[in-house]
Amino acid sequence: MATRLLRTNFIRRSYRLPTFSPVGPPTVTASTAVVPEILSFGQQAPEPPLHHPKPTEQQSHDDLDLSDQARLFSSIPTSDLLRSTAVLHAAAIGPMVDLGTWVMSSKLMDAAVTRGMVLGLVKGTFYDHFCAGENADAAAERVRSVYEATGLKGMLVYGVEHADDAASCDDNMQQFIRTIEAAKSLPTSHFSSVVVKITAICPISLLKRVSDLLRWEYKSPGFKLSWKLKSFPVFSDSSPLYHTNSEPEPLTAEEELELAAAHTRIQEICRKCQESNVPLLIDAEDTILQPAIDYMAYSSAILFNADKDRPIVYNTIQAYLRDAGERLHLAVQNAEKENVPMGFKLVRGAYMSSEASLADSLGCKSPVHDTIQDTHSCYNDCMTFLMEKASNGSGFGVVLATHNADSGRLASRKASDLGIDKQNGKIEFAQLYGMSDALSFGLKRAGFNVSKYMPFGPVETAIPYLLRRAYENRGMMATGAHDRQLMRMELKRRLIAGIA
Repeated sequence: MATRLLRTNFIRRSYRLPTFSPVGPPTVTASTAVVPEILSFGQQAPEPPLHHPKPTEQQSHDDLDLSDQARLFSSIPTSDLLRSTAVLHAAAIGPMVDLGTWVMSSKLMDAAVTRGMVLGLVKGTFYDHFCAGENADAAAERVRSVYEATGLKGMLVYGVEHADDAASCDDNMQQFIRTIEAAKSLPTSHFSSVVVKITAICPISLLKRVSDLLRWEYKSPGFKLSWKLKSFPVFSDSSPLYHTNSEPEPLTAEEELELAAAHTRIQEICRKCQESNVPLLIDAEDTILQPAIDYMAYSSAILFNADKDRPIVYNTIQAYLRDAGERLHLAVQNAEKENVPMGFKLVRGAYMSSEASLADSLGCKSPVHDTIQDTHSCYNDCMTFLMEKASNGSGFGVVLATHNADSGRLASRKASDLGIDKQNGKIEFAQLYGMSDALSFGLKRAGFNVSKYMPFGPVETAIPYLLRRAYENRGMMATGAHDRQLMRMELKRRLIAGIA
């Protein structure tokens, strides 16, 4: 079987965030990174100096306040806060990250003794901070402990990324089913959803083929795909189509059987979620694969989003893509026309470098916005649009996955303006486990449902992910320093209070 649990070419990804969380046995993290994005959470401009409102300043209950570190970290034990601070500071030290990268790819990992020592060190520090556990049951217990300590919910994420053959896809499907069962074992107040990658249950080679054929169908309306299920639009007039410059060969009989098997897998997962009342979030990928993923996500939503008040299937919109807003509006229009409740997870984007490299190699313009500010604007526009849809009594559900405090503040104000019921489950925020805890706690205090994206899996398979986390944390620059400053301030306050 050929299953890749976490990509090793992590360095090529620019602003993004893949995921995992706390330190030690089921503990609560106290990271406060308002950083770039994987699921594609988000970047922001450097924060201004910390400002504590004066007693005379009026602050609305709906405002997002990230200035009072004592209130933000009130639920975090000092021992956990200290460990989290140490891990995030270590991850911000460039030479230490470089050393870790060298060790993980060196011959030291070939010898049983040194391998065991390295993995033991990783597990007790970075793994326990960013990952929820080694299996679904352990991750579910971590979700329980985090919720009971902080009120933050959990998104369970089986940490597999790619599969290359049918046997691996079948095995991954069973792992996702077990993840749903683990979520179902928890009180509904403790978790928000499970997350699946289509690339784990359908071979990438087939997703590329299907994406090529879908692009050619969009270019040539007379081109018909006999195997195509009912879905929503996956392209707009501004979508990148340069991946497919000539008419692709039709799917072979064997490929059609493989595609049918992939549909069966995602439908089996959706059916289990529907029976268990567990929302399913489908992650996004590069644009070379995304048309097929959108197609499968929307066709599954049409089949399984039967509850008019709450969708089961959520697709992901990556706001760093130029066509994100247009595609989102088209999907919403078609969902409303077909009377299909639809869920969306809104992220910024995870594959900036690879998208630019591929486009450049083909002599084309990158599908990603020219500037980070354009991405922020697109994210905030899509966020406002979805919040308005969710507020008008329709069956839309929205997960705002962001580490960007400005987007959090804007959403908080918009929710107040729209009179949104923050606890009805139609709108929630999400941050990566082990990162941006200040934002998570601030949003929770403002009355929102907030979840942590909590990946799990064996320590060895998590190493590439952990190295990405370290690279991203080091690259936070001003925002990372601001977050760590909050943690240091709270530790200092507690120390002084203990001595006094």
